[in-house]
Amino acid sequence: MSRVLIVGAGLTGSVCACLLRRELQSKVQIVVWDKARGSGGRMSTSRPPDPSSLSADLGAQYITATAAYAKSHSSLYSELLSSGLLQPLVAPVEGLKDKVDSENFVTPHGMSSVVKHFLSQSGADLFFERHVTGLYRRGASWEVERTAGASEMFDAVVLTMPVPQILQLQGDVGQLLSVQQRELLQDVVYSSRFALALFFSPDVVFSFSWAARYVSDNDCIRYVAVETRKRNAGTLTCVLSPV
Repeated sequence: MSRVLIVGAGLTGSVCACLLRRELQSKVQIVVWDKARGSGGRMSTSRPPDPSSLSADLGAQYITATAAYAKSHSSLYSELLSSGLLQPLVAPVEGLKDKVDSENFVTPHGMSSVVKHFLSQSGADLFFERHVTGLYRRGASWEVERTAGASEMFDAVVLTMPVPQILQLQGDVGQLLSVQQRELLQDVVYSSRFALALFFSPDVVFSFSWAARYVSDNDCIRYVAVETRKRNAGTLTCVLSPV
């Protein structure tokens, strides 16, 4: 049985694990590592301080499906919609630029629920707080080193973390890249954001009508969302995303 490691428990890693399982079934052992304390990556959802409150999406706020993507990934969208993990975004969003032939979706249970669904479907062995530092070729296998704990051997390794983190890996990964490939990867730049979640008591009433709003006249705040309205839920949670 082949042993495959997927580094990163975000959307890419979870879908990759799920598709591998469905394609190879019992022919492969799938292992997923993530350096964080939980799954989600850039689709992370923060738990509320009060269990009765709604969670807050601190990463992606909704999913936009273009006509081309909706067609090429129709089976995945159908799966998520039929299971209730995905619903059309019907709440008003001020400043949202509507794109031709595209549709927006929200997740009633938080964005990370999509990631958790695919991880569950994959049957992968999931480990958190495992920070990969190096990959070394050992014959037909790969030795994977991490910050804490012994290194492990895998038949194949799939890297789904941000490009800068891949380029920082020690070992033999760099030798597999051509000069052009390395230059292209080095040109990848990420735009960072800070996100703040505020939890309100159920009796708080907001005077505005929108569920989310893109802010263009503020040097700090770029986006504000009321999670309850965005997801058509009940308990008040507000997310602020600075520039």
